[in-house]
Amino acid sequence: MRERPHALSRRSILIAAPAYLACLRAGHAQESWPPVFEAGRSQFTVVRPRAAMPPIRLADLHGKDVAVTAKPGRITLVNFWATWCAACRLDLPTLASLASSRPDRIDIVAICTDTKDLAKIRKFLGGLAVQNLACYADAHGAAAETSKAMFPLVGMPITYLVGTSGVVEGYIAGAPDWLSPAGARLLQFYREQS
Repeated sequence: MRERPHALSRRSILIAAPAYLACLRAGHAQESWPPVFEAGRSQFTVVRPRAAMPPIRLADLHGKDVAVTAKPGRITLVNFWATWCAACRLDLPTLASLASSRPDRIDIVAICTDTKDLAKIRKFLGGLAVQNLACYADAHGAAAETSKAMFPLVGMPITYLVGTSGVVEGYIAGAPDWLSPAGARLLQFYREQS
């Protein structure tokens, strides 16, 4: 004799419903996290609580004072580098290429952290393909002060991503390939978060 399959009872449905709803919520919550983006032994790390990027007083490579801020509706990458840093020689040209490929969508601010000597900074950058990159010196110590609270320097180089709403979203240390599909997915994710 063949057994008839059991229909779900009302009790079974009520018991299973919370677990089903939790699974749905967990799946939806995953969509709110950025895609994985890695560089060597480092990966993009989300920063919480989020805070608005303050204006940073810097000097351009000609010695002119500049106040750098995040522009509403645009992603800003704030990169900290040093003239002694070997990985920076790889990172800065990649950022310059990214700046050239998306000038209408992204702002990149590259801040030298180890010297205020503009001639030394220009000499370091002279051997790299970084013509389209906005490079600055921390002539007033503003970036160093800001880095204590807003942009901790946990490695070198390190790049902080500021989203379209002007808040710091996360960071990645090392020299990631921002032009890779994974880099493009991360930038697109934050572009859509407005």
